[in-house]
Amino acid sequence: MAHGHQHGAQQQGPFPLPGVSNIIAVGSGKGGVGKTTIAVNLAVALAKMGYKTGLLDADVYGPNVPLMMHTNQQPRVLNENLIEPLQNYGVKIISVGFLNPGDKPIVWRGPMLHQIIRQFLQQVEGGELDFLIIDLPPGTGDVVISLVQTVPLTGAVVVSTGSSVALEDARKALEMFHQVKVEVLGMVENMSQMTLPSGEVIDVFGAGGTERTAAQFGLDFLGALELNPSIREGGDKGLPVALAGPESKLAAEFYAVARRVADKAQEAASKSEDVLEIS
Repeated sequence: MAHGHQHGAQQQGPFPLPGVSNIIAVGSGKGGVGKTTIAVNLAVALAKMGYKTGLLDADVYGPNVPLMMHTNQQPRVLNENLIEPLQNYGVKIISVGFLNPGDKPIVWRGPMLHQIIRQFLQQVEGGELDFLIIDLPPGTGDVVISLVQTVPLTGAVVVSTGSSVALEDARKALEMFHQVKVEVLGMVENMSQMTLPSGEVIDVFGAGGTERTAAQFGLDFLGALELNPSIREGGDKGLPVALAGPESKLAAEFYAVARRVADKAQEAASKSEDVLEIS
């Protein structure tokens, strides 16, 4: 048994990433609710607020972070197979998209995904980070569970629109985090309302539904982000709206969400301090 011990120790997790204070996963029950937009703007906002921030794009099926963060070169591999993250907008960025550039989809099965995510987290030379934001794939599949078994997450943020369909899936995500014992820091409603040039406000996806769901589950509601073409354009051009700073009307709510996430993360971390002593 002893000879296999080292290998066995590798298998078990989660083990802390040296130098990383808070690891926050951004998840959603289904695709298309703007989870990556939230993750990217959250990371940019935290960096602008003065936190050392990293962004890990673990969405193996549709890694959009390189486009949204305007990073398209290959990361450098340092000695001992360590990967040096790219950096933009004050955020250290690593994406599975860097490993598989172009339009080829990644067709990987569970065990391989597990391997790549693990390697990723252990081989990226991230340095000291206050926050590592992880953009999860949508849904409740292999990658998400892999990740949770690999690193100790401070908590998760669940993104949904206000529609009953999206919220039904968001509840599955809440349940999954509950099963794998990851604290949900709160929920964010994306694409909440839309203001027309005339000033009329349209409720596209059922604004307010996410806040009601959060209340049902006794969770914090972290904020509602409006449905606005400029937010989408920012992502498409690789200029996230959070770059405009907290004073900007469009970006202000992203900063409000970032502040709430930072507060909740620090609260969660101080709760688990007592438990971590035992290692």
